[in-house]
Amino acid sequence: MPSSEQLKFDVAQAGEVSALFLRPDNPRWLLLFAHGAGAGMRHPFMETLAAGLAAVDIATLRYQFPYMEQRRGRPDPPTTLVATVAAALQTALKSAPGLPILAGGKSMGGRMTSQAAAQRLLPDVRGLVFFGFPLHPPKAPGTKRADHLPKVPVPMLFLQGTRDTLADLTLLRTVIKKLGSLATLHVIESADHSFHVLKRSGKTDEAVLAELAQTTASWCEKL
Repeated sequence: MPSSEQLKFDVAQAGEVSALFLRPDNPRWLLLFAHGAGAGMRHPFMETLAAGLAAVDIATLRYQFPYMEQRRGRPDPPTTLVATVAAALQTALKSAPGLPILAGGKSMGGRMTSQAAAQRLLPDVRGLVFFGFPLHPPKAPGTKRADHLPKVPVPMLFLQGTRDTLADLTLLRTVIKKLGSLATLHVIESADHSFHVLKRSGKTDEAVLAELAQTTASWCEKL
């Protein structure tokens, strides 16, 4: 497995952030891979999934949001988060010219990517991948966080666990049904929001991450 190349790029009015570009030998796609609210691009979930994606010929560009880069505990305003996604796309276009591009991320990172797409800030992106879309806060079911999704102009893949407390599956299925052919849902039994699974499921966390990578690869080949 090749090592990740360390990069930097600027986010308007927010400063410079770090990124990690992992390119397999024969990449077929590049995924802009944004982290969740509580952990940065080097979190074990991000590291392991990036390696799994590389194994199925998907390069990744992981990157920090400014608050994480500056070690502040509270996420940036949505405008800054969305601007970071857009800036990451420009970095990807320079780093891997010619590769078709996907974008998405873990939890908040995926949601902010969808906001950027809904605002037409990701014109070169062919599809969005959500590793645990945070449809609502824990114990507060609702769909307001999905209000912008009908404005997303590209196909979307939702990878969700049945024990995800940030996405009631009944509500999420209703949202996806309204999105029609642009949305695909892949459910992982017994997985929580971090994609940890119960022992009695018969699966391991490692197998689940491999499933996330393979499902993403299979889906994007149909785009």
